Amino acid sequence: MFHLQGPQVLQMLEKSLRKSLPESLKVYGTVFHMNQRNPFKLKALVDKWPDFTTVVIRPQEEEMTDDFDHYTNTYQIYSKNPPNCQEFLGASGVINWKQHLQIQSSQSSLNEVIQNLAAVKLVKVKQQQGIMYMLPERASKLVPSLLEAKNLPLKSGRCKVINQEMFKLSSLDVTHAPLVNKFWHFGGNERSQRFIERCIRTFPTFCLLGPEGTPVSWDLMDQTGEIRMAGTVPEYRKQGFISHIIYYQTQALHKLGFPLYSHTDKNNKIMQQMSYNLHYIRLPCDWNQWHCMPL
Repeated sequence: MFHLQGPQVLQMLEKSLRKSLPESLKVYGTVFHMNQRNPFKLKALVDKWPDFTTVVIRPQEEEMTDDFDHYTNTYQIYSKNPPNCQEFLGASGVINWKQHLQIQSSQSSLNEVIQNLAAVKLVKVKQQQGIMYMLPERASKLVPSLLEAKNLPLKSGRCKVINQEMFKLSSLDVTHAPLVNKFWHFGGNERSQRFIERCIRTFPTFCLLGPEGTPVSWDLMDQTGEIRMAGTVPEYRKQGFISHIIYYQTQALHKLGFPLYSHTDKNNKIMQQMSYNLHYIRLPCDWNQWHCMPL
């Protein structure tokens, strides 16, 4: 096991992962943020260097003080050879299987390995999958072959026009975290709220303020570079607010070089239609998250 440290080595890792997009996207996006001052204090582990086969991104040990906080205890994994990475993932110091944790990856092929390790480590595991999308402007830079193969658009579609006198584009404040937490599919508890507060403090956020001056719709970015936690309060839904925010958010962040991708549940037809309308590129790999709990 090798712990990669220093800007030069991490930039080499980012460049190498870029060659494996889109399958490496979850890890690539995380390493991108590590090379932008590493605000979540993450570390990169590989089985060998420089010709690595498997890379794991995880928090520093001192960040993982709550054994039940799977929002903090989150690992991103990419492997060039998923069937043969079980030994590395099961090695001491790579994953702390005694904690409640999450594993995220753009590779559904890791499921068998994670299920095998869960059985060995006496861990209950629940897999969740989603559809992954990427902004076409970023896809044309990072994975141009996706657009060329299917003759897809090179620019995002236009968002729905809204009343900009009543609804103002703004950013979230940490005091808005309870509102975001209330409507986040993966949230609704104290630990998820702390995670949301950290994302608001750390990364660019976008929201629409309603006539009362409070957020009616919003979108955040997490430590992997993914656009997520989008939500709208019930009384303002079905007005195109999310697509409006995401359009302006992605246009602004594209200029800064962020990876700019997202996922949606396979049953969420509304968000899938929105992604289609905005010309987002559906990626050939899945969004995967494994929630692991010691027995």
